[in-house]
Amino acid sequence: MSPEAIVPADPRATLRGGLPDRYLTPDDIAAMFEVSLETVYQWRRKRTGPPGFRIGKHVRYDPTDVYAYIAQLKNAEIAA
Repeated sequence: MSPEAIVPADPRATLRGGLPDRYLTPDDIAAMFEVSLETVYQWRRKRTGPPGFRIGKHVRYDPTDVYAYIAQLKNAEIAA
């Protein structure tokens, strides 16, 4: 058996469903949804996109909040 097979998976990856183990930037959100950075800022201004928060002058997004936002959109589409 190879040594790679013996090493257990990172439990944080399992808990977070494979999401990054760091806060996301607006650039990350733009890349994730394949939209422009300006669109991400408009979503934040209009409060229509995933919820973000400020750390000083920087906007960050919790990956679990982004995942919940996506799940909410999926559920709304199914209900419609």
